[in-house]
Amino acid sequence: MKAKLLLTLLLSFSLSVFSQTHKEKRDQIKALKVSFLTTELKLTSQESAKFWPIYNAYEEKEFDIRHDKMRSIIKKIESAGESLSEKDASNYLSQFQEAEKELVDLKGKMITDLKPVIGSVKLLKLQKAEFDFKRKLLSKYKDIHNKE
Repeated sequence: MKAKLLLTLLLSFSLSVFSQTHKEKRDQIKALKVSFLTTELKLTSQESAKFWPIYNAYEEKEFDIRHDKMRSIIKKIESAGESLSEKDASNYLSQFQEAEKELVDLKGKMITDLKPVIGSVKLLKLQKAEFDFKRKLLSKYKDIHNKE
């Protein structure tokens, strides 16, 4: 029953995505993810009150690293094209590795911060739920683009 509801939500979301701005799309995805994670983790109200501020701060920092740091490096690489020197490539690679390390450290901090709040079992369920959400979202995205 919950799966059907979530699939319906994802489908209705994906149909309305194309007429929205990037921020609106991101906000809508975030709302669906909150709903999905809440359902999957079965958080108590006490757990929710502590979980969401930590998780939301993690997601914002993760977005900043991926969007601001990694995306800017990729844009620089794309703009350089075939004229990318070995020195510049080495520099970009170092920057990219540093951003990846920040993501790993950030994930570790989130796990450390959430473990006393929701416990190890729900942390593992969180990892699986995040993976499942991304998979379903990508599946719906592919379905829509394959129909076009």
